[in-house]
Amino acid sequence: MHGFLPLFDGRAARAVDTNATELLGGDGYVLMQRAGQAGWRHLLQHWPDAQRIMVVCGPGNNGGDGYVLAHLAHVSGRQVEVLHLADHVPATPLAQRACTDFVAAGGRVRLFPESGPQADVVVDGLFGIGLSRAPDGLSAALIDAVNAQAAPVLALDVPSGIDADAGSAPGKAVIAAHTLQFIVRHAGLYTGPALEHVGQLALDALALPANAMDAVESTAWLLDHGALSHWLLPRRRNTHKGESGRALCIGGDHGHGGAILLCADAAMRSGAGLLHVATRQAHVTAVLARRPEAMVHAVESGDELTPLLAQADAIAVGPGLGQDDWGRALLRLALASGKPLVLDADALNLISAAPPVLADAILTPHPGEAARLLETDVASVQRNRFSAAMAIAERYQAVVVLKGAGTVVAAPGQTPRVINAGNPGMAVGGMGDVLTGVILALRAGGMPAFDAAAAGALLHSLAADAAAAQGQRGLLPSDLFAPLRRLANPELGA
Repeated sequence: MHGFLPLFDGRAARAVDTNATELLGGDGYVLMQRAGQAGWRHLLQHWPDAQRIMVVCGPGNNGGDGYVLAHLAHVSGRQVEVLHLADHVPATPLAQRACTDFVAAGGRVRLFPESGPQADVVVDGLFGIGLSRAPDGLSAALIDAVNAQAAPVLALDVPSGIDADAGSAPGKAVIAAHTLQFIVRHAGLYTGPALEHVGQLALDALALPANAMDAVESTAWLLDHGALSHWLLPRRRNTHKGESGRALCIGGDHGHGGAILLCADAAMRSGAGLLHVATRQAHVTAVLARRPEAMVHAVESGDELTPLLAQADAIAVGPGLGQDDWGRALLRLALASGKPLVLDADALNLISAAPPVLADAILTPHPGEAARLLETDVASVQRNRFSAAMAIAERYQAVVVLKGAGTVVAAPGQTPRVINAGNPGMAVGGMGDVLTGVILALRAGGMPAFDAAAAGALLHSLAADAAAAQGQRGLLPSDLFAPLRRLANPELGA
């Protein structure tokens, strides 16, 4: 499907590798040669003038890919050295064969730390997809040496030290300028700490037979701009505002009126047909002055909220809600309404203290809120964002949007989705309030919860990328409103 790219874990990647080897006559060296050739092509494409090439090889097949690349670079006339640790001699038959071919052609192999990376380009073939622990001893020192030198680094398949399934860096990890993945995209390279290490990601499928992927299921789906047109279809000519949904935003306790206003603005710019805002009396005038299209209600008690809940197709609770009696009372009524919910900010903090039974809800935590929902710490959430998102989804039986670099969208019984958009400029207060409004509009318009969460997170991140064209530092949540409207209409070709 256009805009949906499959991601795989290490087990699936190895299964594809096994299938491909069998289909290619059972000789795994064919795939290793193709991987080395792909790496060499990528190096030439991006650093055509590089003359001194250092290839860091480990003992496994990832190191074998490096030896093949080194062989090709050597016969092309480049100055090539392979660097490895004393205890990292090739340990697999394929890696041994690749090393033998390189040395037989006159290639040089040196040991670390007697020799270190001094090159125009360094190629990382130290560890592959199988590493899930922290590199130790000289391996960690070698990674430090690679990161300390000035030349760009091309990582083969995975930057060494990165867990390709979880996206974490358990210890030292190579910081690459480019990472060339082989055969499949690795799920962990698109979220969390891995994004600090992968640089520019690319894929070479190594010209596999088409049926090599048979019976191998993806671990997750990567969503890019093209996915929007799958969900955001042109409206009917003979439509009316009710078909686009009646949305209700609840929040904005004293001192927090801006949060509910951002949520309301985002909902309208994302296509909500009718928007009601339930907030403190003190904020009514400001919201009306900024957004006269919204129907703003002063709500100081649950009795005033009840009729608004009855009219709504979907409800967002949390932006500026607070954790005092007022916020608790409004959240309790919203949870009891049985309506589709989008819960953010203080709504998440409140339910984490006493997990309720949720009816058709979307939760949008950042890592800190996710840690509270799981009664753990942020480091544990970030160690495996896929596992954390799925654990919240199962615990609360809800759709979860785990925000952050490489946002993960999860739901019980569903294959997770990863948002391939967003930028560091989004790390600013109020950005989550805008996301809540975007998802609310899509949910109120009738989109199923899992789709509304994924489409909303993608739309939000793409709008932030468009707004960041003028710079990431200083990006404001309100800067997203103009690109939100444009991107919410993909038929315009924006």
